[in-house]
Amino acid sequence: MFSLLSFLLPLVSQAQQLAFTRVLKDDNYHFNYQWLDHNDEQKTIHFTLTQEALFERFRDLKSYQAAFAEKTIVRNIKKKIRQQPIAGVQIFYRQKNGKYILEVKGRDDRKVAQAYQQLTQLERDVTNEYFTDNYYQRFITHDQTSGIKVNHVDIANDSVIDLKSLKPIILEKVSIKNIRKVSNFVLSFVQSIPYSKLESRLTSSGAGFNPPAKVLWENQGDCDSKMTLTASILRALMPRIEMALIYIDEHAFIGIAIPAQGNEVSINYQGIDYLLAEPTGPALLPLGRLAPESEMAINQGRYMVENYHEVLPTSAPIN
Repeated sequence: MFSLLSFLLPLVSQAQQLAFTRVLKDDNYHFNYQWLDHNDEQKTIHFTLTQEALFERFRDLKSYQAAFAEKTIVRNIKKKIRQQPIAGVQIFYRQKNGKYILEVKGRDDRKVAQAYQQLTQLERDVTNEYFTDNYYQRFITHDQTSGIKVNHVDIANDSVIDLKSLKPIILEKVSIKNIRKVSNFVLSFVQSIPYSKLESRLTSSGAGFNPPAKVLWENQGDCDSKMTLTASILRALMPRIEMALIYIDEHAFIGIAIPAQGNEVSINYQGIDYLLAEPTGPALLPLGRLAPESEMAINQGRYMVENYHEVLPTSAPIN
């Protein structure tokens, strides 16, 4: 995230986490948080997470490594070809300039051409399967630079099952079941969690990212990690609401499909109006307010958006 503290101090309060503890009880961990919200009011939340959620769910999640990915994909292609050989041709694997190349030879040019088509589709399918299994995703920045990052939408979706227990706890804290009040409670909670610097998405390929339960365990997270945690909690609370994940250079925040009020900041993406919110902190910014550089990036069109519209079979949404 960008350095805005000197600019923000006169304008908004800074997040204060007053207390944080986690205690092992009966094979689960009990978490206790205390913080000050946007109105300088003291808030608390207590909940339990299983060891599976904390240590098993995303145990194999790691940053994307191109060379390792290519070797794994080629190995999986070879395995599938052994299981279902392509008749009438021979397939060779060789390296050229550090890249794997599949070469097809045969007497029938038509069969060779068909084999190349099959291999192209197979490579595409195996690559997509590898990306899905490992939570990777291709992306293009606002200035058309391509890269590979963590698939935050899938991480958020697969974290909901572990965070569903927070729903009755939060709704008890926020007695009025109102989207704005609930969202601001979640925002102030996540903003108060200490921030860790975001590595460049283009060069880090996910290094430094923590899935939601790990953010809670380590009590820290970068922009992408805290955005994903917020999205996952809000999805657990409001399974049918449409959300969006918004990315700008070195920062990320969320959008919620509810109407803006007054001077609140929103965007329209694919026909849906999203009210924007900053989960990262340390500035305590309520729903509809962004840090100055975030708002500038939005106004200048320097952002990209991912829809987060997954509908999960849980209880009725907040009205």
